[in-house]
Amino acid sequence: MSTAEVDISRTKAWLLAARPQTLPAAAAPVIVGTALAIYADVFAPLPAAMAFIGATLIQIGTNFANDYYDAIKGADTEDREGFTRVTQAGIIPPEQVKLATIVTFTLAIFSGTYLVYIGGLPILVIGLVSVFCGWAYTGGPYPLGYHGLGDLFVFVFFGIVAVMGTFYVQAVTAVEPLTTTIPEGTVTLEAFVASLPIAGISTAIIVVNNIRDRETDVEAGKRTLAVRLGYRWSRVEYVALLALAYITPLWFWLAAGFGPSVLLPLVSLPYAAVVTRTVLTRTDGEALNPALEGTGKLLAIYSVLFAVGMIA
Repeated sequence: MSTAEVDISRTKAWLLAARPQTLPAAAAPVIVGTALAIYADVFAPLPAAMAFIGATLIQIGTNFANDYYDAIKGADTEDREGFTRVTQAGIIPPEQVKLATIVTFTLAIFSGTYLVYIGGLPILVIGLVSVFCGWAYTGGPYPLGYHGLGDLFVFVFFGIVAVMGTFYVQAVTAVEPLTTTIPEGTVTLEAFVASLPIAGISTAIIVVNNIRDRETDVEAGKRTLAVRLGYRWSRVEYVALLALAYITPLWFWLAAGFGPSVLLPLVSLPYAAVVTRTVLTRTDGEALNPALEGTGKLLAIYSVLFAVGMIA
């Protein structure tokens, strides 16, 4: 095998570990939070860009950690029907995946230094807690994902915290650096409500993943929420999360004084229905792997439409 082939194989392996199909979960909250900042006339490009870099690094670091810890704890086996896990498959040595996890989370912390300078103590606390929970999703003595708390983690940190944090670091730019308080106008009801669709669809990605892996997770002793709820109620959860996403634009139109363009995300409803039909009727990886990717695409499409609708 040539050096070029080895390099290409290694690159593909690390791309597998990074799970690019999940990266809309990092971009979507920044897109929506920035759109709301533009609407509120507090847009700040550099904080927005740094928020995106930090969110992406936390997402990738979480993916690396999942790959490593699920393999060493025996949750990933040859019977698993999901996407290839590089640690379990022996493609990348475990110690390298663990090192990549540490390096990526460290870079996330360093990238947040500028945001801490702008946003002060609130951003420092949010950033450190986000990194810790990203590691604790599958690592540590009480892994969140193994005790049915993974869905809550994603809903809070990749939805509410990420959207509101993106808006906050832009709205706070006019305030004195290194603030220790939360200045007026930087945490708003609109930012919270805007975070709910992103939180809902991001969590829906995890629901599809856990429905697909339910049987192997039961055997491995991994008590995800899908294991605890079963197929029926996990599917109810999926539908409820998407319903939350599509109800939210109505609130902005009817209660928050936004124009009818904020209803633009409803254009994606037919695509959401197609993906949902698969989730409601299938449990196998052959069908749910595309459904997982489809939910990620739905998140990307929805966030862009929502952003355009708010700005317009």
